[in-house]
Amino acid sequence: MKRRKFLSIMAGTSVVVSLASVLADGVRSHAQQLSGALAEQFRRRSQEAEARGLAEPFKGVTTDGEVVSGLFPIRSTGVSTAPVHSAATAFLATLTPKQRSKTVFAVDDPEWRKWMNQHFYIRQGTSFYEMTEAQRRTAFDLLRASLSAKGLRQSQDIMRLNHTLGELNNNNFEEYGEGRYWLTVMGEPSDKEPWGWQLDGHHLIINYFVMGDQVVMTPTFMGSEPVRATSGKYKGTIVLQNEQNKGLALVNALNDAQREKAIIETSKTRNNSVGEAFSDNIVLDYAGIRAAEFTAKQKEQLLDLIGEYVRNMRDGHATVKMSEVRQHLDETRFAWIGGTEPNSVFYYRIHSPVILIEFDHQTPIALRYLERSQPTREHIHSVVRTPNGNDYGKDLLRQHYQQHPHPHRH
Repeated sequence: MKRRKFLSIMAGTSVVVSLASVLADGVRSHAQQLSGALAEQFRRRSQEAEARGLAEPFKGVTTDGEVVSGLFPIRSTGVSTAPVHSAATAFLATLTPKQRSKTVFAVDDPEWRKWMNQHFYIRQGTSFYEMTEAQRRTAFDLLRASLSAKGLRQSQDIMRLNHTLGELNNNNFEEYGEGRYWLTVMGEPSDKEPWGWQLDGHHLIINYFVMGDQVVMTPTFMGSEPVRATSGKYKGTIVLQNEQNKGLALVNALNDAQREKAIIETSKTRNNSVGEAFSDNIVLDYAGIRAAEFTAKQKEQLLDLIGEYVRNMRDGHATVKMSEVRQHLDETRFAWIGGTEPNSVFYYRIHSPVILIEFDHQTPIALRYLERSQPTREHIHSVVRTPNGNDYGKDLLRQHYQQHPHPHRH
C-alpha cells in the first residue's frame, strides 16, 4: 500500500491518535498537571470519543467492511478454564454489595467496549487502589490464573511503571499509580455459560472472554511511558523490549526486495496505531509484505514475534491461538514505518484474518524532560485484536446465542 493511502486510512479511523495529538500538542507543561477546566476538557473529549466509537453496533475489524465468516467455530480446545472460573468466583466473593454493583455486568453489556488507554478516562469496576489487601490478592490470583507467567509479569511491570510515572511527575499518584487499574466481570463465572473479565487502566487493558474451554484475549493494549525505571521504588523495571527488538530483527532479516514491500514509510510520522480504543469497527486494508514471500527461517521469526504477544495468555490457550495463527500464516502481512537502525523509532503491524498486532513508538506526553515533537523509545503502545468479529469473543457469543436462544442485547 502506498504511503498516501495508508496514512489516509490511519487519519480517518483512529480516535485515539487524535486524542494523543491533542495531549501532545495541547499540554505545554505537564508540571501543571491535568486539573480543573483542562481535566474536564479531556474527560469530555474522552466521553465524546466513546459516544462516537459506540454509535455503531459491533462488527469488528475488517479489511473491506465485510466480516469473513467461519473463522472461529465453537469447539473444544482441551484446555481447562476451571482455574480462571475458580479465581473469578473467589474474587467476586470478596466484594462488598456496593463494589459488586459497579463491577459485575451482563456478558453482552456494552461495557466490554468502554476502555481507553488515557489515564483520565472515567472507568467502571473496582480499582486496585480501593481494594483491601485480601481483595488485591484475589484480583491478582485472577490474573495469575488467566495469564502466563510472562503475561502476569508484564502486566504487573506496566502497573509499576505507572507508579514510576507518578514519581516523575512530582509524586502525582492521583493521576498515575500502580493501583489505578479497574476490574470488571461480565456475566457470572461458569464452566459452560459465556462470561469474562476486563482490566482497564493507563497503558494496560485486557479483555478476557471465556466460553467453555475457549478463550479470547482481545482487545489487549500494553504500553508504557517510561518503558524503564531508572530510579524510584521500581528501579530496574523494564517492559516491551522483546516486542521492540524482535520486530527490528525481523525487518532487518528481509532482503532488499522484501524490504521494498514491507517498509511503507521511512520517516516515523508519530502515533501510527489505528486499533486502539473505540476502533472496534475499523476498516483496515492489508499493507506490507505477505508472509508467503518469506523464507522458512523468516516465517519462524515472524511466528516468534507474534508469540511475544500471544504468549501473554495462559500457556495452553496460547498454544491454541498460535495454531490458529499458523493456519493463516501465508495470508499474514507485515508492514513497517520508520527506521531500521539499532536505535530507530518505528511502527509495525502484523495483520491476518485472525490476528492484528500493532507496535508503535509514541511521542512523549507525560515525560517532561523529552522533546515532545518526536517519537521516543521511552513511550510504547502495543495493541492486539482479533479481526472479523471475534474481539471480546463476540463471534463465539453470537454463535452461542444461535444455538441457545435466550434474551440478550444486540
